[in-house]
Amino acid sequence: MKMLSYILLDKKFLILLFMINFLGTIYGYYWYGSQLEITPPIFIPFVPDSPTASLFFTIFLLFFIFGKNIPYIEALAIVSLFKYGVWAVVMNLLTVATGGNIGEAGYMLIASHLGMAIQGLLYAPYYKIKLRHLTLAGIVVLHNDIIDYVFGQMPIYSDLTEYMNEIGYFTFWLSVVSVLLAYYLTVHKKQRHI
Repeated sequence: MKMLSYILLDKKFLILLFMINFLGTIYGYYWYGSQLEITPPIFIPFVPDSPTASLFFTIFLLFFIFGKNIPYIEALAIVSLFKYGVWAVVMNLLTVATGGNIGEAGYMLIASHLGMAIQGLLYAPYYKIKLRHLTLAGIVVLHNDIIDYVFGQMPIYSDLTEYMNEIGYFTFWLSVVSVLLAYYLTVHKKQRHI
């Protein structure tokens, strides 16, 4: 455990992780380009879920490198990284399970999104999150679910179109689990050590 803490706090590692997330965020917004072109302007901020999650984590890393904490961004990062990391892995595996072909890019997305989910959790001991920060993060992700599945702005997976109701239901509960997991790893664990 000490070795993991040493690595996670190493400045060179943090800078490398920052660069990976920064470039991944840019690529993620680019990947959503075709969907954003057909998205009504009012919904544009809610469509690129994964790159926005990695943007929150990139901002966290930038401040963390300089010894600063920004709890609202940290709460948004841990909740959204876990949620959208797991969500993308499940959607790609579901595409394969229903006979779709995800190609090399799909398997790259599985690996990168699994990494997203894990990295957000690994830094949980270093976040300064309180209940009010998680409350805001919970509202944001649940609001995003409404935009996605009530207003039809979810990420386009053409092979899964017929399962949108089921995916929406799964996504809602994934949001709830993400907030509860973030609460357990941050607020709850810190309260037990007081």
